Amino acid sequence: MFIATSVSSGVVVLVGAVFLASCVEMVEALTIVFAVGHIRGWRSAFEGTGAALVVLAALVAAFGPALVHVPLNILRLIVGGVLLIFGMQWLRKSILRASGFKAKHDEDAIYEETVATLRATGATPGRDRIAFVMAFKGVFLEGLEVIILVITLGTSAHRLGLAAIVAAIAVVLVGLCGVVVAKQLSSVPENALKMSVGVLLVTYGTFWTGEGLKVKWPGGDTMLIGLTAIYAVITWLFVLALRRESQSRSNAMSA
Repeated sequence: MFIATSVSSGVVVLVGAVFLASCVEMVEALTIVFAVGHIRGWRSAFEGTGAALVVLAALVAAFGPALVHVPLNILRLIVGGVLLIFGMQWLRKSILRASGFKAKHDEDAIYEETVATLRATGATPGRDRIAFVMAFKGVFLEGLEVIILVITLGTSAHRLGLAAIVAAIAVVLVGLCGVVVAKQLSSVPENALKMSVGVLLVTYGTFWTGEGLKVKWPGGDTMLIGLTAIYAVITWLFVLALRRESQSRSNAMSA
């Protein structure tokens, strides 16, 4: 019974982290692709997207299997460090945005900025080098982050196949939503997603760093739920504290 509970706890956290992270990165990539396709033409946008996917697949085929030969404790330390870096970055930005100290990540603004850049260069029919490069860059960079998270999380949890499947499902779902919206995905509460992903990544980063240092976590994988709850509470307390400070500054400036 205990084993089943610990396994299911680890799977839930893994699936949640991979799915949310993949959704966030896909939203950003899709926004750029839609802007490129709308202004410069869909042919170049699709070609850039396809080329990026091919390069990403080649990177996975070339470097992914090498992780199998890394000693488990060293792998866990590396993975824990990578996830902590990613998670802390996402948490920091999402906390600042939620508290009012930083403007929220606006997909509409990204779309308009991309459109303005493309129009400034002048649209051309047929194959378009600028459109190709912009679409390639957007998909490649966001996709690379997804791949890093999938490989690190999946390999450490010994569920790389599950992580890859969850990421693929997230990519397909966001892609379908993008087709329906036909412009950009500004209705997606991206900051809330990023905050959730940040909590999950820091949770996994802490867990695997401890595993790499041979820490015996109480309850085994079940501790992932406890760490998630702890980091979620800490994050929310930071948001409340910074929000009060932001409001106090606003009131002082208006007085």
